[in-house]
Amino acid sequence: MKDLRPETEAELAGIVRDTGEPLRIRGGGTRPIGVPVNGAPLTTAGLSGIELYEPGALTLVAQAGTPLREVEEVLAAEGQRLAFEPMDHRGLLGTEGEPTIGGVFAANVSGPRRIQCGAARDFLLGVRFVDGRGEVIRNGGRVMKNVTGYDLVKLMAGSYGTLGILTEVALKVLPRTLVTGSLSCEGLGDETAIPALCRALGSPYEVTGAAHMQNGPEGTPRTVIRIEGTEASVAYRAAELRKLLERFGAFAIDTDPDSTNATWRAIRDVQPFHGKEGDIWRLSVKPTDAPGLVARIDGVEALYDWGGGLIWLCVPKGTAAADIRSAVAGTGGHATLIRGTRGVGVFQPLSPPVAALQEGLRKRFDPKGLLNPGLMAPASEAAE
Repeated sequence: MKDLRPETEAELAGIVRDTGEPLRIRGGGTRPIGVPVNGAPLTTAGLSGIELYEPGALTLVAQAGTPLREVEEVLAAEGQRLAFEPMDHRGLLGTEGEPTIGGVFAANVSGPRRIQCGAARDFLLGVRFVDGRGEVIRNGGRVMKNVTGYDLVKLMAGSYGTLGILTEVALKVLPRTLVTGSLSCEGLGDETAIPALCRALGSPYEVTGAAHMQNGPEGTPRTVIRIEGTEASVAYRAAELRKLLERFGAFAIDTDPDSTNATWRAIRDVQPFHGKEGDIWRLSVKPTDAPGLVARIDGVEALYDWGGGLIWLCVPKGTAAADIRSAVAGTGGHATLIRGTRGVGVFQPLSPPVAALQEGLRKRFDPKGLLNPGLMAPASEAAE
C-alpha cells in the first residue's frame, strides 16, 4: 500500500479526521521499534523544513519530517549542535531512509552525552501535533493557547506517535565544544570497568561519555571515557582523571578529532552489533547492578553506556523475552526489545496504576484508536 504523505499540517489533520481505519505512522522509517501496526501507512516526511533558527538564542524550530542530517548541517555551520547526540539506528536495524527530527523526539532518542546534558525530551521547548480527532494541538515554546492541562512537550517525547502525530518541534541547541578527549583502557573485565566509569562520573571533571565494550575494535574489552571543552581544560582534566583511575588500569589519552569522533559514533550507534546475528535488547538499570545482571544471562555480548546505566545486549536469536525480563526484574530496571521477534511485547510491562494512566491518556488524545494502535502494547497483550 502506498504511503499517505501529507504536505501540510492541515492536510494531515484532514486525513486523520476523515479516516476510519488505523494509521501506521512513521517519519523516515529508520526505527521500526515496537509491535508491528496493522494500518494504513502514513509518513510525515512531506512536512519538512526549518522554519526558524536563532543561533544567538540557541533555538531552532523545524517541521517534524525535516531530515536530521539537514538540522545538524545547519547547526554545524553556526558552530552549534544537538547536545543529546541522537543515535542512528540504521546500522543496528538494517534499515534505510533518512532519520527525521520528529522521529528523534517521538522515540526520545538520546546518545552517550545524556549522562551529562540530559535526554532529547529535555531540549524540546514546544510541539505542534495532530491528535486522534484530527485537531491541531500546540504546547510549549511557541504556544498561543493550551487548553489540555497536560505538559504535552514531555508527553509527546517517547510516545512513538501513539498520542499524536508531530508536525513541528521547537528545540534548544548548544554550542559545539572545541576539543574532545578520550581516555581508554584495554582488557578490563566488566566487574572492574563499571566501577571505573562510576568513579569517573563521580569526579569533578565533567565527564560527557562513559562506556565499556566487551568486544572493542580489536576484539578485546575496551573502556572509554570522554571529556570536552577547551584545549587546556581537556588536557588538565584528562591528566587528573588518568591519575584518579590508575588503580583500575592504565588509561591512554587521545585528543585526535578523527579517532575520538569515530569512537563515540561507534558507541552511540552500537556498531559492535551491526550485522551480527542475534536479538538486540536495550536495558536500563542502576550501573552497580549492570555487571551482575549481564553475567546471569547465557550467551550474551554487552555494550555498556551511561556508566553502565544503559546496557545493549546481543543474545542468541529467539532467546525468550521472559528470560531477559526476569533477569532485569530483580534490579528494578526495564528492558526493551530493539531487534527480534516483535510480536512478543517490545516494551517493559507497566504496573497497573501506570498502565491505567497511559490508557487514560490514549483515550483522551486518540479516542478512536487510530494512531499506531498496539505499537507499545506490553507482552501479555502483544501475544494475544
